[in-house]
Amino acid sequence: MKLGKKQIVNGIIIVGVILLLFTPIGFRVKVYVSRLLSTGAAIVKAEIQVPLDTYQWELVDLEGNSLDFEKEQGNVVLVNFWATWCAPCIAEMPSLQKLYDDYGDKVTFILVAQDEYEKVTRFLQQKNYNLPVYYSKSDEPKVLESKLLPTTYVISKKGNIIVAETGAADWNSSKTRSLLDNLLKE
Repeated sequence: MKLGKKQIVNGIIIVGVILLLFTPIGFRVKVYVSRLLSTGAAIVKAEIQVPLDTYQWELVDLEGNSLDFEKEQGNVVLVNFWATWCAPCIAEMPSLQKLYDDYGDKVTFILVAQDEYEKVTRFLQQKNYNLPVYYSKSDEPKVLESKLLPTTYVISKKGNIIVAETGAADWNSSKTRSLLDNLLKE
């Protein structure tokens, strides 16, 4: 039986879809595409910015050290919810690492993993990331709840949510750096 041109094209499309959806190649393509499409984070308009409803939130880092979120009140804070299985999360990690390298001593970075400890530590080691990763020991404040990954918030010293971004973003953009510089001056 001889295959026609249409059948060959359909076969190639089916194989391509299977590769993209069900293999590590597909995951890498999703990461690459997310990275290409990511832009700087959007600032929430002043009239619709909401204040953090509470700072009561307990977290634990990868070494088992507790972080009491209440102690971060009065600081500029970046909170990022992510997982190793989330392609857009992985796509934005290099920009988060670069931002952390330059602002980690001025801004509190809290990357909240939604994944197994072993997978997270292996991922961080493989990529040589030294980002501060935590797990929630208690429920996060209601205004920080999101069912989407990644979700990132930037909170001002006054406790207002200045950025509420879902999906991959370029966190190392000049727009984000300018925003952080202005928030640090408050």
